[in-house]
Amino acid sequence: MRRQWALVMTAVTVAAGLSACGDSGSSDSKTIKVAYQKFGNFIGADELFKKVKPVFEQQNPGVKLKLIPVEADENSYYTKLGLMRRSKATAPDVAYEDTFFVNSDAEAKFLMPLDSKLGAWPDWGQFIGAAKAAGRAGDGRTYGIPMGTDTRGLWYNRKIFAKAGLPDKWEPKSWNDVLTAARQIKAKVPGVIPLNVYAGKGVGEAASMQGFEMLLYGTGNKLYDDQTKKWIAPSRGMTDSMNLLKTISSEKLGPTPQQALDPHWSDNVGGQELPQGKLAIDLDGSWLPQAWIPGGASAWPEWSSTLGTAPMPTQNGQAPGKVSLSGGWLLSVGANTNNPDAAWKLVQLAMNKENSLFFYVKATQVSVRGDVTSDPAYVKGNPTQKFWTDLVSVTQYRPAYSVYPQISNQLQAATESVVTGQASPDKATNDLAGQIKQLAGPDKVEGAP
Repeated sequence: MRRQWALVMTAVTVAAGLSACGDSGSSDSKTIKVAYQKFGNFIGADELFKKVKPVFEQQNPGVKLKLIPVEADENSYYTKLGLMRRSKATAPDVAYEDTFFVNSDAEAKFLMPLDSKLGAWPDWGQFIGAAKAAGRAGDGRTYGIPMGTDTRGLWYNRKIFAKAGLPDKWEPKSWNDVLTAARQIKAKVPGVIPLNVYAGKGVGEAASMQGFEMLLYGTGNKLYDDQTKKWIAPSRGMTDSMNLLKTISSEKLGPTPQQALDPHWSDNVGGQELPQGKLAIDLDGSWLPQAWIPGGASAWPEWSSTLGTAPMPTQNGQAPGKVSLSGGWLLSVGANTNNPDAAWKLVQLAMNKENSLFFYVKATQVSVRGDVTSDPAYVKGNPTQKFWTDLVSVTQYRPAYSVYPQISNQLQAATESVVTGQASPDKATNDLAGQIKQLAGPDKVEGAP
């Protein structure tokens, strides 16, 4: 991530290691390099490209597919991918790209526009409109093919709920309902974490999106107004969201600050805390079962009977009653590829119906292809898939402008200051608003009551 480049670029040994990873500058047209994240529970992309590799090489005689799995947490993956792209020798031909970096990476000339190729690709008609838009930058051009999307809501442990005297089918209607359940769990089931809402810089975008923005968008306020083309800061919703984080922290309803600020915390939640019955309620994403299904990094056969799901309610139950945010990943072609035709063939192969379905199942992604959504195999083996897919009807998306990654960094810092007690919710909100004005420009920001 750009916020870390200044630090990372001083680490000569890291840069040298990444150059070695690039394999002696194999930027020839006979080698297609694909870079993607492989970390902890996130192994779906690795399994996809291992499946695709022999087929691609058979279909393209003389061309080799070089897999570059980057074993790093989310923030470090962005940093390493950025470093790779600063040299033509190490820049991947195809990369696993988070949707919220499309604008900034397109502006940096890292990505090749794909519009001239999409018209001749029949599969493009199967992708839903919102997903197509996720790969489109501010210049109107498309720079990536969506690898599915995701939604967010509440996971809860039915066994812990039973011990606490809470219902097996839990349907919270407001933030207060969520807090009431967490308080009851703390009182009646000691030794478990009642409620996890991500916060702090350690977990990166999880604090912004699964945490703060899931709260903010439930207040009626947003981070960005598409009509006025302005960022909204400060707002009552910002302060209310910070106050909820403060309540969770001060009442010790959530993880300890040491846990919450650990860069591995989000991976630990899915790999340890939930499977081991240490966490009761988790505000998180649709992708968690990828760790638990057969062959997953933390296989857990009982997950679907142990865990329940519920939509995250709006603050006071106001319409539409529930909130979700969606993001997702893309496959993008590098602007410096020496063989754009072969790189595009790889994207088409990896994202055809068969391989999209394979990836959706392995990575428990929400389908963005009409032909896959209607395929019985899509929901087979994952009883929660329909629940998460249905949330697409109310979901919202991050403002994917080039300044967003920097604003996201400030959201993380603000939430960290609240959960560690370094700043009051009011001060954190005002400081955040000041940072947003500085980053976006005062004329691009307006407050809301």
